[in-house]
Amino acid sequence: MIEVEKRTLKLLAAFVWYTGFMALVIKATLLFVEAYTLNDNALLFITVLLFTSLLIYFKVKYIFSKVCKKNLKRIDALTKPKLWEFYRIRFFIFLITMIILGAFLSRMAEGNYWFLMGVGVIDSSVGLSLFFSGFLFWKK
Repeated sequence: MIEVEKRTLKLLAAFVWYTGFMALVIKATLLFVEAYTLNDNALLFITVLLFTSLLIYFKVKYIFSKVCKKNLKRIDALTKPKLWEFYRIRFFIFLITMIILGAFLSRMAEGNYWFLMGVGVIDSSVGLSLFFSGFLFWKK
């Protein structure tokens, strides 16, 4: 079996975490741009962004930071860390499910202003939550 340092697992976990951030923020930006082409109501756009910032705060504080800390503790507790143990299998199953659901929602939102804005808010808040909670990877 391939044993690795715990630091390597943490770097791989951070890579997956930040890849999710980049993918979701890019996707959300594209959704917002499409929504803006359908209706260029600037006031509503600003309101949505303010609402998104509140979602980001609560997600970082109560969900993503806890998940990140829990995974880092799990990695620290491994006695003979293997390369594939940077996340548990159930995390990858959850991740694949979320990717499929996100793609489905984005496809369903095409051409619908409110649906585009809603999916964009969800994607941007989750993406930015990943970014801010990811700072935990660099604390030690």
